Amino acid sequence: MNEPLPVDDLMLTAPPALPLVEATLSLVHDLVRKEWRECGTGWDEFCRGGAGCRLVEADFARVEAKILQSGHRFAWSAGISLKERPDAYRGAEGAAAEAGFSHPQAPFEETGADGRALRGVGDNVVRHAANLVGTARYIRSNEQVLALLTGGVPAETIAVIDDSGGTLTAPIIERFAGVICAGGTVRSHLGILTREYNIPCLMNAKVAGIKDGERVEIEVSAPAKTAEDYQKGVERTARIWRLGQGARP
Repeated sequence: MNEPLPVDDLMLTAPPALPLVEATLSLVHDLVRKEWRECGTGWDEFCRGGAGCRLVEADFARVEAKILQSGHRFAWSAGISLKERPDAYRGAEGAAAEAGFSHPQAPFEETGADGRALRGVGDNVVRHAANLVGTARYIRSNEQVLALLTGGVPAETIAVIDDSGGTLTAPIIERFAGVICAGGTVRSHLGILTREYNIPCLMNAKVAGIKDGERVEIEVSAPAKTAEDYQKGVERTARIWRLGQGARP
């Protein structure tokens, strides 16, 4: 018998999560129901871990094992996860470190008369007086960060990083001319760091068709996105252009 949990109704107030998330939640709920039933206590006492009612690390290891046995693997958020546990985490689909992102919702326009081609949008962290022009460099591994830490970050580097890059690039973040991050919001840790260091930054970026080493311009002169914008679903984005030869910023 699957007794309803006090949290079950909460799941009905939000849209469905990704299949892997839904599967994990379902297994965790089944685990909690089983332990609660065997404890025979009230919900409050069970949550406090009273009378020997306690979920332990081994319980969640079994949940993970079931997920992996079903053919799913987790999406990594830090390079060390993929490196140490390739059996549990999906790889980057063969993409090399220098390969560009290809977000399906990124705007993509042909090169205009001014030599610029629209290749992405993002949430501007802080509004600056002028746009930023620099060289896009994809930074996706600890090895890259160590090399830049010891050898120096090239001038005018605009770091293009995954969601994990907020922590990954922390040792060298102040050396970037600008940052484009494929995840997070303006209130994420990376957004806060770049704001404090006065580094132009776009978060939650949707980018396609920009390769490592290409010149880009990011519209940091656009209005910054606010917490209220996120709450009210207001679309307020800054653009990202790839620059060809002779482009006029």
